[in-house]
Amino acid sequence: MNLYFECKSGISGDMSVGALLDLGASREKLDTALTSMNLDNEFKYNITKKSINGIMATDFDVILPEHHHHHEHSEGHHHEHRNLDDVNQIIDKADISENAKNLAKKIFKIVAEAEAKVHGKDIQDVHFHEVGAIDSIVDIVSFAVLFNDLSPEKIYISTLSDGQGFVMCQHGKIPVPVPAVCEIVSKYKLPLKITDNNGEMVTPTGAAIAAAIFTGEKLPDEFVIEKTGYGAGKRPYENPILRVMSIT
Repeated sequence: MNLYFECKSGISGDMSVGALLDLGASREKLDTALTSMNLDNEFKYNITKKSINGIMATDFDVILPEHHHHHEHSEGHHHEHRNLDDVNQIIDKADISENAKNLAKKIFKIVAEAEAKVHGKDIQDVHFHEVGAIDSIVDIVSFAVLFNDLSPEKIYISTLSDGQGFVMCQHGKIPVPVPAVCEIVSKYKLPLKITDNNGEMVTPTGAAIAAAIFTGEKLPDEFVIEKTGYGAGKRPYENPILRVMSIT
C-alpha cells in the first residue's frame, strides 16, 4: 500500500491523525498508546465525524484542562515546560512499537530543531510550551502509531499550501508561514505554496510530520485510489481538510 498526502488545505497534527483514522488505521492501537502514556490528568480526546463543506471527515480533538491552555501561563504548572529529553521519556514509556517510537521521536526532533533555530537556543534548551504542550505530544504519538499500523511502502506528499498574514503565539504576533514552518520546509526541501487564505494552514507539527515521512517520491501520473481518508482541521479557513489516499 502507498499513501498520498494531499495538503491543498495545509497540514497539522490533528488533521493528520484524523485522516489516518478515517482511512482505517487502528483506533484500538491508538487508544492503547494514549492510555499507556499515563497522562490522564493532562488530556482527554474525542474522535468524531464532522461535516466540513458537506464532506464527512474524522475529527481528532485533544481536550486540555483549562489551566493548560497555551495563552494562560499560571505559575505552578511547571510540568507544562518539557524539553526534548522529557518528551522522549514520555514516548519511551508508551506502549507502542519501536518503529512508532522512532518515528515519534524523529518528528519531535524536527520540531525542536526548528524552534531552537528560530529562538536562537540550543536544542536541549528549547522548552516546549508551544510544541510540547501536551496536545503536540498526543498528536505526534498518535500519528506515529497510526502510520506504523498502516506501514505504507511508498509515501507521496503534495506541495504544502499555507496561508498568509499573522497569527498570535505566546511571544506575540508572528508572520505566516510561521518561522518554525519556514525552517522545516527549508531544511527538508519541502515544496511550499502560499495561498490567499488568511491564517496558518501549516503548523510546525504538520510540517514536521511531512518532513519525517517525505521521501521525495514523485506522484505517478495516474494511479488507482483504493480508499480516501479525510482529516478535519479546526481552523476557520475555507476548507480545512487533509486528504490521505491509499493508492496503487
